[in-house]
Amino acid sequence: MPIKSVGKRALNLFSRNITSSVRPTGIDRPVSLGSYMSPSLAGLSSVNSISAGNPRTISTVGKQQTTLNMAESKPLRYVDIGINLSDPVFRGEYHGKQAHDDDLEDVIQRARDVGCFKFMVTGSDLVESKHAIHIAAKYPGFCYATVGVHPCQAKLFDEYPGGPSKMLDELRTLAIEATQSGHAVAFGEIGLDYDRLFLSPKEPQLKYFEAQLNLAVEIQLPLFLHSRAASEDFERLLGPRLAKLPKRGLVHSFTGTMDEMNRMIALGLDVGVNGCSMKTEENLEVVKAIPLDRLQIETDGPWCEIRPSHASAKHLDGAPDLPKAVKKEKWQKGCMVKGRNEPIAIARVAHVIASVKGITVEEVCEAAWNNSIRMFGLGEESP
Repeated sequence: MPIKSVGKRALNLFSRNITSSVRPTGIDRPVSLGSYMSPSLAGLSSVNSISAGNPRTISTVGKQQTTLNMAESKPLRYVDIGINLSDPVFRGEYHGKQAHDDDLEDVIQRARDVGCFKFMVTGSDLVESKHAIHIAAKYPGFCYATVGVHPCQAKLFDEYPGGPSKMLDELRTLAIEATQSGHAVAFGEIGLDYDRLFLSPKEPQLKYFEAQLNLAVEIQLPLFLHSRAASEDFERLLGPRLAKLPKRGLVHSFTGTMDEMNRMIALGLDVGVNGCSMKTEENLEVVKAIPLDRLQIETDGPWCEIRPSHASAKHLDGAPDLPKAVKKEKWQKGCMVKGRNEPIAIARVAHVIASVKGITVEEVCEAAWNNSIRMFGLGEESP
């Protein structure tokens, strides 16, 4: 997850009406998901529906199309394991200024229309984790939270009123309570980021990554991990603790080398793929080599979109179209915003992965769904 200034963003995001158990201020425009809150996932769009008794042509990428009977295939379904849904841009606010109407409901519905039925809302510090939990509590069975402090925010521990021990205690309490209530499913986003030491120096990153790993082991939450240019220290701290975490975890938004990916797999971790994971030809070779039973998919919206300049763009032939995107100042209902990635784009992430691997989109979707449910639960029975 790309990190920006959290203070102003956190203060502006939920400025009214949130319960005091989460934060003194709250969401200014309550969102109602209406009928699509149902755990039964009723109301699939025509994109994914199948008429009984009719054959269905599987959308195949990189191999000959195969016509299967309806009974042999399933509608596409996705888990977006990394979506920053609490970011103010999903409520029309950019850099502290309201540019357009709150369109969070539209963003959510667009994602559901392509079969994205589970969101993991990312926590990047103590306040953002509370926001993620609030969203998960508001939309049970659909949204789930991660709890943790991003490496680029590690310096916040030393700056916290009452000191780092106080912040760790509060993080621990928050994670335990949210896990017991069923709203938190992972500890993260935690890890190391040596690409952006100007945001948080190496020493606090190492210190508080280790401290948070110990909390995750204590609470028994799978890990939602971040690693940039720090593989040696990352593996050194992580390795000894993984044996105490049966579900291990995943490295989200993976952009590492083939060797690094293989080492993550050897540690028992899954690999999360989004648009940033597929920028270069080397990235695509890594994605191609990720075992299907260790693959999970994400958008990391509002960041990490697939761009025309990316190596992945040539694999978008036949991918689902996105709604028209306009500048935020010209936003109108039903449109996406240029530069603001959304969970609807997860269908295109899956399409590129399928093309690179030479398998069907259905195979990618079903494998990723099962892997996410197996690791995080997300209100479903493990396959």
